[in-house]
Amino acid sequence: MHRLALVNARVMGTHGPREGRAVVIEHDRIVGVFDEQAPELVGVARHDLDGRLLLPGYIDVQVNGGGGLLFNDSPDVETLRGIARAHRRFGTTAMLPTLITDTQPKMEAAIAAVDAAMSVGVEGIVGIHLEGPFLATQRKGIHNADLFRLPDARDFAMLAKAHRGVTMLTLAPERVGNEAIAHLAGSGVIVVAGHTAADYATIRASLDAGVCGFTHLFNAMTPMGSREPGVVGAALDDPDSWCGLIVDGHHVSPASLRVAIAAKPRGKMVLVTDAMPPVGSDQASFTLDGQVITARDGICQNDNGTLAGSALDMASAVRHTVQWLGIPLAEASRMASEYPAQWLGLGHSHGRIAAGYQADFVVLDDELQVVETWIGGRP
Repeated sequence: MHRLALVNARVMGTHGPREGRAVVIEHDRIVGVFDEQAPELVGVARHDLDGRLLLPGYIDVQVNGGGGLLFNDSPDVETLRGIARAHRRFGTTAMLPTLITDTQPKMEAAIAAVDAAMSVGVEGIVGIHLEGPFLATQRKGIHNADLFRLPDARDFAMLAKAHRGVTMLTLAPERVGNEAIAHLAGSGVIVVAGHTAADYATIRASLDAGVCGFTHLFNAMTPMGSREPGVVGAALDDPDSWCGLIVDGHHVSPASLRVAIAAKPRGKMVLVTDAMPPVGSDQASFTLDGQVITARDGICQNDNGTLAGSALDMASAVRHTVQWLGIPLAEASRMASEYPAQWLGLGHSHGRIAAGYQADFVVLDDELQVVETWIGGRP
């Protein structure tokens, strides 16, 4: 039996960081959280964290790229390995590599790549997010509308096929229809609304059919108005769905984010990055569907100024949530770990520092900068 105790840390718990606690891990799991003087620690090797903060590892459900790599360019195991490695330095211990709207063969290749990466143990990959191609042209954002289409029998078979990890699919409900949404949700797909021009009534019906969340709330969707609540109004009005938030100071105003967080029940707002290749890289530009995208001052845009994902990492997202939105660190931590784990159906194994959970951690200094990242009990 090989156990290790992480000691001399402020361990993030339900009500905030606690001193004098030790987290004991064995292999890839947490054995328990004990007082540092507890008998359970006798004879156990110790790793001293120098009084730093110990949080559950961050979980990002929307990662297009990182480390100079874009998933769409090369949907294979080595690309996934490189993207995951780039994001680990920012505390991300689990992610959904995200394929932006592309062809059916590219979607199949991406799903196969994630399945293969998980089978060979690429650390940090827990499934796939397919953002498109079943989207609305009116809210296309940076996506290539020429590739937008409706799902066919081959798509349904591809999405329902048994494979490792979870599958999240962003679609425009008004295009796909509630029968298809119900079929997808019934097949185990996590169906979320995004890049949609739907009205409130359409979104409300799609929630009843199986939509369970919203991709990058406020962006690429109909806004909330006084007489037509739109997609944003439907998202904030619904108590059961999750919402992804990009807290980078560019996608959404901090004031709008504060209002949205206050409107939803606690536990339903999730931090995401929508990260592109510049994250974890010195690379300032990349190509997407023939367009040159440039990262400048923390924002990714094409030559026309259209947002193209982000240059955000999860460590920065957590810091911004605390510093700009006034959210306590304990809640910002949950928005980056426990809540996304619940959204992905992994709430029993990921996102908390508790007995039986995956030993995934991020160690922060007082400025909330990442000092160490642990995945499966290994730094």
